[in-house]
Amino acid sequence: MRFTLALAMIPLDQLVPLAKTAEECGFHAVALPDSVFFSERAAAKYPYTSDGRRMWTEETPFADPLIAAAAMGAVTESLVHRTNVLKLGSRNPLLLARQVGTVANLTQGRFELGVGVGWAPEEFEWCGVPYGRRGARVDEMIEVIRLVLGGGMVEYHGEFYDFDKLRMSPAPPREVPLIVGGHTDAALRRAARIGDGWTSALMGFDELVTTMERLHALRAEFGTADRPFDIQASGVDRHGADGYAELAAAGVTNTTVSPWAMKGLAMDCPVEAKQDALREFAAEHID
Repeated sequence: MRFTLALAMIPLDQLVPLAKTAEECGFHAVALPDSVFFSERAAAKYPYTSDGRRMWTEETPFADPLIAAAAMGAVTESLVHRTNVLKLGSRNPLLLARQVGTVANLTQGRFELGVGVGWAPEEFEWCGVPYGRRGARVDEMIEVIRLVLGGGMVEYHGEFYDFDKLRMSPAPPREVPLIVGGHTDAALRRAARIGDGWTSALMGFDELVTTMERLHALRAEFGTADRPFDIQASGVDRHGADGYAELAAAGVTNTTVSPWAMKGLAMDCPVEAKQDALREFAAEHID
């Protein structure tokens, strides 16, 4: 099983040095969260906590994950950079395809696009996008992004997006893997139908196993079961050598960890303390 380092809610000036240390320690990837802004009031509950509250405040730092990936890619050679997950619903697919293609090229193909629909009505409406029918709109966005990133002169005529022939150059050096996030049945069906993988968020082990079984059944239904598929676990209640062995045995291919949080260190602790936590984790768990 591979390990991904979660680079969430930490000072922005720590991203680059931590990416370099993660690569030195043998981590497969770094994962970057996405939040456009913090609204004072939220019209919807956050779906990944038991009480629906956000795990961060208006002062919690968030980097634009695509810009951060480009910066970290410039100082690493093998580390993969992943959005975990980019909220598609509030964005324009053509502009996003340009950004993703640029990052994929600047990282020599070491970029994976983790995507979700988005949960906050404010992020849609205040960015000029309707909240209604967001799932159907995101499905078209994914089609547009993959079409454009595939290279060549392309056109698209859908319900939400419509354009004549265009081309964005250069195309990425390899196909950008699409990792779908979300726990709803619609999200699982999207992952099984078009995804190169699926990622969980703060899901307990028993629920994770049940969800993976549902994913396998959906992939069989859609005829995609023979396609390579990455199952990523984030925030699962299994840690240590035995816990990671249990995750791997269940079929998890990649687990996302935050070693300094495991040691009880604050998100804004000094970067040197985080680097020490990375090295200790790697010495124990990464071959």
